[in-house]
Amino acid sequence: MLELNKSNFKFEAGTDEAGRGCLAGPVTAAAVIIKDSTFLQNVNDSKQLNLKNRTILKKLIESEATFHAFSHIFENEIDEINILNASIKAMQDSISKLEIEPEFIIVDGNRFKPYKEIPYECIIKGDAKYLSIAAASIIAKTKRDEYMDLIHEEFPMYNWKQNKGYPTKEHRKAILEYGPCKYHRMSFRLLPKQLKLDL
Repeated sequence: MLELNKSNFKFEAGTDEAGRGCLAGPVTAAAVIIKDSTFLQNVNDSKQLNLKNRTILKKLIESEATFHAFSHIFENEIDEINILNASIKAMQDSISKLEIEPEFIIVDGNRFKPYKEIPYECIIKGDAKYLSIAAASIIAKTKRDEYMDLIHEEFPMYNWKQNKGYPTKEHRKAILEYGPCKYHRMSFRLLPKQLKLDL
């Protein structure tokens, strides 16, 4: 079972991102403060959950037990400031949208930047250890997937409804055949070295 808090603070926010390794679409982060863990016994790292369970838990997180917020950072800004800075900015933007300001922040991973003067701690594999980070991972993943499903309708040839913008063989084959579109991250290597696009 995941731990509720890392600190002794009542309002501790967990934050996580989704889509960092994708070739297209935003990087999306969420921040969550757990008010009542009663409803969240089955929350786990989003990568360990199937779509059905993620959807059920997302609704519980949003309706029953938390302060929560999410933020997208889109491909143009990712290309401008790089994916690490974009991921951190998405997490900070999510924290800024919370209904109350946290007293402490726990971050999944090993990189973050100071936000206001709120103390924070980075935790490797934090989404498998702390409830608020796991909840944030579920919100970030589901919100990003919803967005990718939406833009899939505009560019169905890349099959983002299935691959969500990750560098699958199918996705890269479509990039080779059709070229990149406005949602692709042009600062990323869209194709392996042996395959090149004429841009």
